[in-house]
Amino acid sequence: MTTITFIIMRRNPFGMDICCRKGSRSPLQELYNPTQLELSNTAILHQIRRDQVTDTCHANSVSSRKRRVLTPNDLKHLVVDEDHEMIYCYVPKVACTNWKRVMMVLTGRGKYSDPMEIPANEAHVSSNLKTLNQYSIPEINHRLKNYMKFLFVREPFERLVSAYRNKFTQKYNTSFHKRYGTKIVRRQRKNATQEALRKGDDVKFEEFVAYLIDPHTQKEEPFNEHWQTVYSLCHPCHIHYDLIGKYETLEEDSNYILQLAGVGSYLKFPTYAKSTRTTDEMTTEFFQNISSEHQTQLYEVYKLDFLMFNYSVPSYLKLE
Repeated sequence: MTTITFIIMRRNPFGMDICCRKGSRSPLQELYNPTQLELSNTAILHQIRRDQVTDTCHANSVSSRKRRVLTPNDLKHLVVDEDHEMIYCYVPKVACTNWKRVMMVLTGRGKYSDPMEIPANEAHVSSNLKTLNQYSIPEINHRLKNYMKFLFVREPFERLVSAYRNKFTQKYNTSFHKRYGTKIVRRQRKNATQEALRKGDDVKFEEFVAYLIDPHTQKEEPFNEHWQTVYSLCHPCHIHYDLIGKYETLEEDSNYILQLAGVGSYLKFPTYAKSTRTTDEMTTEFFQNISSEHQTQLYEVYKLDFLMFNYSVPSYLKLE
């Protein structure tokens, strides 16, 4: 198996000669050496977020003791924009449909101008965007060193409830019911009916949580991307992200990235708010019926995401 050796640099990357796009500054240069005052204030906030990730990686020895070399297969979530020299690691349930739409506009060379004109299902067609695992090892290393890398994160349990609501409570998601629902019912429900075992379309949140903390689940196969940790999807202890956007400040963080890319004057991040969006209140409600033992075990699964992205332990948790 081919492996990639990554050099993680924390120093300002502008001692080196970075090739610029058509004579203009790259997003990476604009981020670390901003020419506009309003950009420099925001740059400080993002430095704090970067430091939080680095400190968490060191504190948890992820960067040394548990270090493993990434393989191209680990890079399936990193979408590459050659024209603007950017790499976006998409995390499902953190506005990734809209960010994929934006990336299609950025990489489409005029094919699209309005992200919201792109149907959601079109945004998830893998051939519409190029991911980093499709490049050779030298090309991967060059891009990781010279392109601006960013991702978006969300409060881990709110993201988890959002994934549950979307995949297990919507009747149209039959592929998820068949693939995961039937397995969850079989393992977690005593005296399940034949229909429930066949359809898997009525998984309770408590059963979903029990499935996630079951050691057998993790041994069997990696989590589905909709509930996999950001730590495992984007490898922030192995790849140095220049920018960490947050779902809570989605609009300003997204438009800051578009400004750095030099497209902010004509491309804005889509702002419509879904009325069905999972909120903190909703998440609190879902956790009411989870035992403190299961809450504690689930927190352990997502602990690195909480620490790394500076989310405090939710007040509704009854940890043991």
